[in-house]
Amino acid sequence: MSTSPFARLVLAAGAAALVAACGTSAADGEPAPGSAIVGRAAAAVRDVTIPSGTVLQLTLNTPVASDTSEVEDAVAAELTNAVMVGERTALPSGALVAGVVRAVDPSGRVKGRARLALDFTSVTSGGQRYPMSAERFSRQASATKSEDATKIGIGAGAGTALVLATKGEEVRFPSGTDVSIRLAAPLTVRVSK
Repeated sequence: MSTSPFARLVLAAGAAALVAACGTSAADGEPAPGSAIVGRAAAAVRDVTIPSGTVLQLTLNTPVASDTSEVEDAVAAELTNAVMVGERTALPSGALVAGVVRAVDPSGRVKGRARLALDFTSVTSGGQRYPMSAERFSRQASATKSEDATKIGIGAGAGTALVLATKGEEVRFPSGTDVSIRLAAPLTVRVSK
């Protein structure tokens, strides 16, 4: 079966188009311009590691309290200050930080001071969410009741009963409260070069 000159021309043109679409030139094996653009985009970002022990300054966006919050409640915050690694901004101010209420104990009567503990577990920057390990943020109410009970003494009668019936302080952090956490492990993030 013979092939006409016109058909051979069409086949040759199709083969040339296929080689060009594959990203290399049949002549020298160099990458096509499209793959060079992808390579430059990949080179425009780099990984930066924030060392363990770095302190992150946060502002709470979620109010939390020992008498209203429950374990596993979501907590949202944002970075107050940018985190720098050398001369490079690893995390910008305003990056979102997410966590949960890990432990909560409301104030008891005489025994049991209120306590609240938060675990911050991720940070979002540049549209990318990064898991992180940070030391637990925990606060306990002051021990004013036990001091009052000690001052009144066992034989004070009605005075002691008043202290026993009064609950102590709660731990409350309204939205806008500034807190600090410390990274328990290095955190690697991707930043623009």
